[in-house]
Amino acid sequence: MDYTAAKTLLERHGQTQLLDYFGELDEKQRSQLLSDIEKIDFSVLSYIGGNSNKRRGKITPAPAVSAEEIQKNRGKYESAGIELLRQNKVAAVLLAGGQGSRLGFDGPKGMFDIGVTHPLSIFGQQMNNIFEVTKKTGEFFHLFIMTGAQNDEVTRKFFKDNSYFGYPEQKIHFYIQSVAPTCDFKGKIYLDTKSRVSFAPNGNGGWYSSLIDSGMGEIINKEGVEWINIYSVDNVLQRICDPAFIGATALSNCACGAKVVKKVAPEEKVGILCYEDGKPSIIEYYDADDEMKNQRDADGQLTYRYGVTLNYLFRVADLNAALDAKLPYHDAQKAIAHMDKGVRVTPKEPCGFKFETLVVDMVKFMNGCLGYEVVREREFAPIKNATGNDSVETARELLKLNGVKL
Repeated sequence: MDYTAAKTLLERHGQTQLLDYFGELDEKQRSQLLSDIEKIDFSVLSYIGGNSNKRRGKITPAPAVSAEEIQKNRGKYESAGIELLRQNKVAAVLLAGGQGSRLGFDGPKGMFDIGVTHPLSIFGQQMNNIFEVTKKTGEFFHLFIMTGAQNDEVTRKFFKDNSYFGYPEQKIHFYIQSVAPTCDFKGKIYLDTKSRVSFAPNGNGGWYSSLIDSGMGEIINKEGVEWINIYSVDNVLQRICDPAFIGATALSNCACGAKVVKKVAPEEKVGILCYEDGKPSIIEYYDADDEMKNQRDADGQLTYRYGVTLNYLFRVADLNAALDAKLPYHDAQKAIAHMDKGVRVTPKEPCGFKFETLVVDMVKFMNGCLGYEVVREREFAPIKNATGNDSVETARELLKLNGVKL
């Protein structure tokens, strides 16, 4: 794209401010800026204000296979899952684009050290969890790690420096999450520097489209992978490619499965598994009204009792069928570093929008979703804060409870 084409494009979208400093740039910087402008998906701007105006369908409670039922059928579920794993029909995707800033850590969250008497990173603990499965199956599944542009290089180096935690290097694949432009509250796209458009990761809903865009889909096709287990970086008790979970989902004929826990309180900040117009859906905690959060059955249990843990299993055939379906973007008010009158500023308060797709929205496009209840103390230890609830402190206590030496 040359300057004339860029100017024409920006005039059509009312974004000519992106060329304000073009005359000050050298040839290399100009080329970079024009390249950035060419990559902008202007359609995301149409989602500004869309979150609050969105009408939801009829919401009803969704059931889940209870922990007790799972225990009764564990042998059957595990056998089916182990068979799929031994046939290399299952892969995993780690969502590792997040930074550890809320933990006071300047680096990828997965590199944060949760050890007490010896070093133990979040990445390291999750890899330890994976080895519990590979010991059962005798096979190593493909592990795809989705990073962000800002932490990709350091994440790759961390895994290499740690000898991939003993996992076969050829089975670990890194790819970078796609991005969306940021803008101010009036919808004007920001410049990050005079020669760079401001982009931000497009949310965890972009994990599969980003994987395909990176070319990693060739591995999925070549290896004949039929199921992909995706999981978040911040839960140190994640059971990854859990054979029983895989088997239960496959035997249910559902296109996806979601590990859930019973909510400890109506206000707990977890997405809620439910049905929307008869289709599987997940309502984020901030979108659920007080009536929904507090509703109870005759036995006193919360009607909408199952919270998701960001551990999902998706059938690849259904993922491919849903690729053309446009996931909605959610606008999030954020403090965004940007150029202002020739100076790069870093606000402390929200000054504009970042746009994110959410994996919870993918569930709606699947042909059925199996809710799979796990025991909270064994599988749910998220690290979101430095102290307090869902913190390093609470995660360490749960790890100790599960026999992990810190």
